[in-house]
Amino acid sequence: MELNLDTLKDEILEYLKTEGFTVFYGFTRMLDELPVVYWNTEERPDFREFLQAARELGVKVIVYLARTFNAEMVESTLGVLNECDFTREERRSYERRLREFQPYDGFTCAIELSFDYQSRVFMYALEADWYTDFLELSDEIHAAARESAEEDEGEDDESMGGYFSRN
Repeated sequence: MELNLDTLKDEILEYLKTEGFTVFYGFTRMLDELPVVYWNTEERPDFREFLQAARELGVKVIVYLARTFNAEMVESTLGVLNECDFTREERRSYERRLREFQPYDGFTCAIELSFDYQSRVFMYALEADWYTDFLELSDEIHAAARESAEEDEGEDDESMGGYFSRN
């Protein structure tokens, strides 16, 4: 079942306010230095259960993030695609697949709720299925670009640029 994260983000904010939580509009916590403990959203998808656990621990502040997808993310990845050593057909296939994500411009692609407790970040995170697909495709393209750059550097290192002489 595809989640409508645009509707869900509003529902979550309303719930947080009516339940008396303080909402801190933050950035992703996935990169925090503290260890992150993830809520199992596949088996327990209801955000209310996560927030009930927070309440039972005495948590008052919830860090909230709703990430919006924008077409610039597609354009940026298309720019990286130009750095890859793909065949013409492969490049066209990647371009076509990337452009399929442009209609999602302005949609909510990810939601994160988190709180700190005993030196850990407890996280409830959802991503739209299409956004997960976009991230996988983008990662694939970025990896190919790094590989192409490494090959180019290797070629430069092997060559002495025409300045080597056996005299």
